[in-house]
Amino acid sequence: MVTTTALGLLSLLSLAAPSLASYSVNLNYRSPSLNKDHINLGIDTAKITRRSLVKRSEPPYAPSQLSFTHSVASGDPYADSVILWTRVAPSLNASSSEVPVSGDVPLYNHDNEKYAKASAHPICVEYRVFEDEEATSVVDQGRVFTSSDVDYTVKVEATGLEPFTTYWYQFNVCDSEKVSPLGRTKTAPAADQDLKEVKLAVHSCSNYRAFSATGPFCTSGYFNAYGNVARKDNVDYVVHLGDYIYEYENGVPGVDERAVVPPREIFSLYDYRTRLGQYRTDQDLVASHAKFPWIPVWDDHEIANNGYRDGFSGLRNTEDSFLNYGPQVSVDQRKMNAVRAYFEWMPIRQVDMDDGLRIWRSFQMGNLFDLIMIDTRNYDRSITDLSDNSEYIKLIHDDTGRSLMGPRQENWFYRQLSSSKDRGAKWRVIGNQLVFAHIQQKNEDGSLSFSGDAWTAYRANQNRTLKHMYENEIRNNINIAGDTHVNWVSDMIWEGTKPYNNVTGAGAVGVEFAGTAVSSTGLSTVSVADAESVAETYSINPELKWVEGYYRGYFELHLRQDEAEARYFGCPTVAERNSWELPLANWTVSHSESHLQRPLAGGSVEAGYFVNGNVKHSELAVNTETGKWEAVSFGKMFIRD
Repeated sequence: MVTTTALGLLSLLSLAAPSLASYSVNLNYRSPSLNKDHINLGIDTAKITRRSLVKRSEPPYAPSQLSFTHSVASGDPYADSVILWTRVAPSLNASSSEVPVSGDVPLYNHDNEKYAKASAHPICVEYRVFEDEEATSVVDQGRVFTSSDVDYTVKVEATGLEPFTTYWYQFNVCDSEKVSPLGRTKTAPAADQDLKEVKLAVHSCSNYRAFSATGPFCTSGYFNAYGNVARKDNVDYVVHLGDYIYEYENGVPGVDERAVVPPREIFSLYDYRTRLGQYRTDQDLVASHAKFPWIPVWDDHEIANNGYRDGFSGLRNTEDSFLNYGPQVSVDQRKMNAVRAYFEWMPIRQVDMDDGLRIWRSFQMGNLFDLIMIDTRNYDRSITDLSDNSEYIKLIHDDTGRSLMGPRQENWFYRQLSSSKDRGAKWRVIGNQLVFAHIQQKNEDGSLSFSGDAWTAYRANQNRTLKHMYENEIRNNINIAGDTHVNWVSDMIWEGTKPYNNVTGAGAVGVEFAGTAVSSTGLSTVSVADAESVAETYSINPELKWVEGYYRGYFELHLRQDEAEARYFGCPTVAERNSWELPLANWTVSHSESHLQRPLAGGSVEAGYFVNGNVKHSELAVNTETGKWEAVSFGKMFIRD
């Protein structure tokens, strides 16, 4: 029998032998700064070590007391490395300690136990990366610590890997048989690698439970879209364009199906950790993370609705809002809490050593394409539509000084576009939250309106982007977007400035594929026909070719040397967990044409408003688990409470 004294001695020995395990290898101790010269922006691991020495009378956790509570994940692949993630903890619940974001910031104070008792000892975790699924050939391995300070999460960079290669990985509690599930991942291609094809699954907007904007009821739905991608196993990487979680209070736990926890709008570090942890118990999301490397970016709801540099639609950066909206947490503190939890829980790199709010980054995928992930929500964004300032946004939407990204990111973005062209990449894929096309809606009285929270409300920024593309002859651009919970497909044009042939597509500089939500509500919760009547109100836009807002789902983007193809899929219902999937539309772009191939979508789509084509309404779906095809109808899209 191993005694408490012996366990304590083993813990001290592990701390005394840093070569056996490391805090710094666990990247979550270094977030939000990886710069060794700015260690105080991360977790002060010296204090954790001293805490363990002071509390050596308290026994460390035995392996039998620990679990890998949220499986495994991987992400942000490079040609020679990839990020691996897990969580090993004594409880499924998040640490309620606020100490990583409290005290004399940026020197976080780990002696403060006001909120929760800190873990007395770190947990030692081993990771191994294998060439084979049988886990016999190890190509990288290491030992790291985790503790309550980082919510018991582990995030490491597996290195020394070969480009565009599949690997398997697993974690275990050090010197024990307590192991995580086996995960699978894949590195990116080398920058100059000649590739035939790379396939992406593109997701956005997964709301565990949502209040419907189109009806007097709450809706909720399952993440079937994640599961369908995992079951089909037909892509190389998963791209998530944001709204991975939502911050709202919805439902009563133990009463309402898929009610959220904590049962309130989230503000604190504990709140964001808990909400992320709940989402990561969804079986379909777990399956996707374990099977594919993810490349995510946030939208607004990872922090709060309609965010910009100085606040959100709810909490504003004013004394009145601070005192009366929520538990008196400031805008800046709320951002810090959300960002810290996001980087702890997501398999994502911190690419800028000195910029904790930076998530914009790029990936070179061989000679085939560059994936440029931008942040049009939280990084130095000018004020957006907050619902009570809509008329003001209309007045200023064309002001030159307005930017979705801020000058630093905006100039980086233009340099990325240029360098991608200069290096000879076939395509530029822009991962972006908001719909880029200049979309207007025709209202019942005949007037036109536009979203005050999209690119059109930042017209000068939109024009600068198009000017850079056109003047530098940067073509073969593919903008991918989420946010709206609606499928939109458009040619990318500079309306009113550069000529465009609506029939042939000539004059476009690229295309836009915007996707529906995993589960959040779209144009209608009632029926396909109702959604199509709303979609038709957007028919006035010359570049817009398809709008579909009933089905929840995702799309795949297949990139090849001579063409790119977007395959849209819908879930017939998210009211229950199931594996059915409807093909909605297939779109093709020929390289060097920079517009949608005609006839559009091969001449037919399943549903929605479609320019000059056939809308089938077949309801013909495939079971992604069995491969069986049949016409299915569930009668409702969402759970209604």
